[in-house]
Amino acid sequence: MNPQTQQIQIKVDDATLKGVYANMMGVAHTKEEFVLDFINIYPAQATGVATARVIVSPGHMKRILSAIKDNIEKYEKNFGTIKAADAPASGEVGFKG
Repeated sequence: MNPQTQQIQIKVDDATLKGVYANMMGVAHTKEEFVLDFINIYPAQATGVATARVIVSPGHMKRILSAIKDNIEKYEKNFGTIKAADAPASGEVGFKG
């Protein structure tokens, strides 16, 4: 094992392991942090529920962005190009933080 490599064991409770569904995400930031709100919108009801909020430092956000980009490239190499979902129509979805 590389002297700079450290193995980390992470405990995950059952509820977290199950995960939550989100079909929308809002992002806000200050100089010190990025706030990612994952939201599940119910179109027929025109309502939504924030299912998770993740707050990270700008440096960590940059690493997250890089990891997501890398994984999308790997996914598309194996399964084909992902078609981006259409954005909601103007005024279709409102979010109060």
